[in-house]
Amino acid sequence: MLGSQFDVAKLHPMAELNDNLDFLALDEDKLTEMEGAGSVLPSRGWTDDLCVGTGTTYLSGLAIGGAWGLKEGMSRPLGPNPSMRLRLNSILNACTRRGSFTGNSLGVLAIYYNLTNSALDAVREKHDPFNSMAAGAFTGAVYKCTSGFRPMMVGAAIGTGAMGAWEAFKTFV
Repeated sequence: MLGSQFDVAKLHPMAELNDNLDFLALDEDKLTEMEGAGSVLPSRGWTDDLCVGTGTTYLSGLAIGGAWGLKEGMSRPLGPNPSMRLRLNSILNACTRRGSFTGNSLGVLAIYYNLTNSALDAVREKHDPFNSMAAGAFTGAVYKCTSGFRPMMVGAAIGTGAMGAWEAFKTFV
């Protein structure tokens, strides 16, 4: 259908593409072969996991933080008769403040988690829930390490619990 309307050879005549132009095709031979690594999203290794995991988490944090800022900006008292312009400014300021804070915080957590999880996968040569939970513990501990020992242990416990819940959820879905 596409070839009948457009001549793909005109994209770059020396490329000799003919009708072999495929978009968004994953090379099946480059997918990871690690035990337990098969999931809904095919992975070509730790770099794919790092990019997809961090990007998705960062964008989710922006959306969640933006919604939090929207609620905060709409409920902020602005005086007896605030203009629409003042209300809009309040909403935009709150969305920007909360969205960037939440997105950046979750993005950093995702980088820590994905790097640790990939390192554990490489060392143990398999991908399983224990790697995920250990990576969650390490991520929580590192994220809260500047607050002292007790908050660091609480962060590790929250990270372990969150990743344990995620692994349980993936098992049942």
